[in-house]
Amino acid sequence: MKSPEIEELISFLRKKSKENKAPIWGDIAERLSKPRRNIPVVNLSRIRRYSKDGETILVPGKLLGAGTLEHGVKVAALKFSESARRKIERAGGRCLSIQELVNENPRGSGVRILG
Repeated sequence: MKSPEIEELISFLRKKSKENKAPIWGDIAERLSKPRRNIPVVNLSRIRRYSKDGETILVPGKLLGAGTLEHGVKVAALKFSESARRKIERAGGRCLSIQELVNENPRGSGVRILG
C-alpha cells in the first residue's frame, strides 16, 4: 500500500501531464505507482557520472550520499539522505521535491531521469 503522500503526488503528476501535454510527468507517475521494492535508490556518484554542470536531474526514488559531486546540478527526488542534500548544496546545486520541479518546469524540458 502506498502512503497518502505518494498517492497524492501520483495524481498530481498525472494531472500536470495532461494539463501541460508533458508525457514525462505521466512516466514518473507510472514509476511511482509500482511496488515500493521497485522504487530506485541512486547514489550521488551516479549523478556525478551522468550529469553536466547546470543540468536538472530527477530521481523517482531515494538519493543517497555515496560518492562526490564537483559540479552544480538541480536535483529533484522523492527522498534525499542528509549527506546527499549536504553534498549537492556544497557543490552549488539545489535539492527540490518532485512537485517543486513540476511547478518550476511544467513542460519537463531538459530534465534527465536517473533511476
